[in-house]
Amino acid sequence: MPAQITLPIVGSEHPNKSPKAPTRLFAIGLCVRGEPVKLRPEPDNPYDEHAIAVDNTGGMMMGYIPANRAVYVGMQIRRGSAAAIFQGRTDRGGFIRIAFDGEEPVLPPEPADQRVDDDWQPDPEYPDDWGA
Repeated sequence: MPAQITLPIVGSEHPNKSPKAPTRLFAIGLCVRGEPVKLRPEPDNPYDEHAIAVDNTGGMMMGYIPANRAVYVGMQIRRGSAAAIFQGRTDRGGFIRIAFDGEEPVLPPEPADQRVDDDWQPDPEYPDDWGA
């Protein structure tokens, strides 16, 4: 595995256990790019004994790391060699940057604007009662 990876926060659209707890998307919305997040193994999780929850600095749950990476990341957490930071938001959640082997996570450069400016403009929408 590489020394650092970016992973999505999954399950952020699901509710937290307590109905009084803030939503996971709200917890993600409070995060600032580059701030530390906590990776918290959940060995008693009824759906996945390898589940690793992701909490923001306020201790609010934001979701989980993907199941296909949980075993490896859990092993690194037990060894004391995993650190994570919040990397960014998406429409449906967020993603984190995890560093291993005692390294501090480093944010990659922000992606360039992906919009294509081709000077295309839509036709104006005219009222239906123009008698056409």
